[in-house]
Amino acid sequence: MARNANVYATKDLHELERELRAKDMARVARLYNKRGFWARLRLLLVLIGPGVLTMIADNDAGGVITYAQTGATYGIGFFIPSLIIAGFIAYVVQEMTVRLGAVTRRGHAEMIWGRYGAFWGWFSLIDLVVANVLTLVTEFIGIKIGMGVFGVPGWISETLALAIDVFALLVLRYYTWERIALWIAAGNLIFIPLMFMAKPHWSAVADAFVRWNVPGGFTASFLFIVLANFGTTIAPWMLFFQQSSVVDKGLTERDIRHGQLDTALGTLAMIVVACAIIVLTGTVMHGSHGMNLDISGILNLLGAKIGPVGERLFALGLVEAGLIAAIALTASTSWAMGEAFHWPKSINMPARLAWKFYVPGIASAVIAAGIVLIPHAPLGFLNMIVQVIASIFMPAALMFLMLLLNDREVMGDHVNRPWQNISGFAIIGLLVVLNGLYGLTVIFPNLF
Repeated sequence: MARNANVYATKDLHELERELRAKDMARVARLYNKRGFWARLRLLLVLIGPGVLTMIADNDAGGVITYAQTGATYGIGFFIPSLIIAGFIAYVVQEMTVRLGAVTRRGHAEMIWGRYGAFWGWFSLIDLVVANVLTLVTEFIGIKIGMGVFGVPGWISETLALAIDVFALLVLRYYTWERIALWIAAGNLIFIPLMFMAKPHWSAVADAFVRWNVPGGFTASFLFIVLANFGTTIAPWMLFFQQSSVVDKGLTERDIRHGQLDTALGTLAMIVVACAIIVLTGTVMHGSHGMNLDISGILNLLGAKIGPVGERLFALGLVEAGLIAAIALTASTSWAMGEAFHWPKSINMPARLAWKFYVPGIASAVIAAGIVLIPHAPLGFLNMIVQVIASIFMPAALMFLMLLLNDREVMGDHVNRPWQNISGFAIIGLLVVLNGLYGLTVIFPNLF
């Protein structure tokens, strides 16, 4: 009897999950039935969310630090054009998750477990959870350093960030959680006026596209930076997060076009902000010999070059980037674990009923915040290595995505088109080649 009661309780929770999601879907359905410009605009604004959040959260604290160090070390000549290419790559990859989530109404982890079995399910889940915890470490690094500019002790800034993250996940329903997250994400745009404060030479920016060359040649350190930049532009958590977000939001096949637009807008914002950071640090810091170019040194140099207001604005952007990414990453972990183990898996669910769903995400954030508070931890090294690890993990994650998007039984008429397959496999090949080249330069430093 007890076993039957547990099964019945689980069934009730899944029914409650569907009922709560249906309320958001009903709001969208009402807007579809209305005519006129304002109704269509409202529909677009309601449907926007997963793509913008994924892409802007991808400009996380680790990404901001990586872009800042890239500009300071190598200038803008190579990396401005490469970031635009990376933006195209990110869009191609994330658009697939929109279609997969809208057609199947299943999250990425659930699809892998259901289609390829427990072995590959565990492989992808462990891959994601490890990468998410490591990436969360970089978010709390950014928050700690950014708040440190305002004299806030590390333990206070980490505790506050953790409290906001946990509150958003436990208390808010999906629609409210998404809207608040979007407002936080808008703070990412702070780096654009900072770029103009640096008074860059726009002719140098234009020249980067004409003379796209590798500064200093293919060295191990250069390839490490390239991998770090790709790792912060496309990462495994993005696949799981956006697809689960599409499902939890209740998007269906008729919403795919809006999901694609949502992803395109997010991609544009991501690339504009990333380029702004590289132009900023490339203008102000590149060629500053003898300067400390870790993130603390970059902040200090910004203060010296463009004034304390610029330093504080950059610090605020770093905090915002870490906070929005932490919110996304904790949700990503909880969604993936819920999908893998068939727990109720929606941010709509009350915490007291679906505590299993919320625990993994919160635990990952607590572990990451604790690591950052370890005295004398090599924070700068941790940030860069995390981005490289994300780049190394990505080919395997992309292969599962490509297999699912070419499965007509799963996708029906929404399977990948030939150009999408060519693009997807080219992206996998590019990442494999870059990882291989980096490995060779480590083993044979004088190879190139």
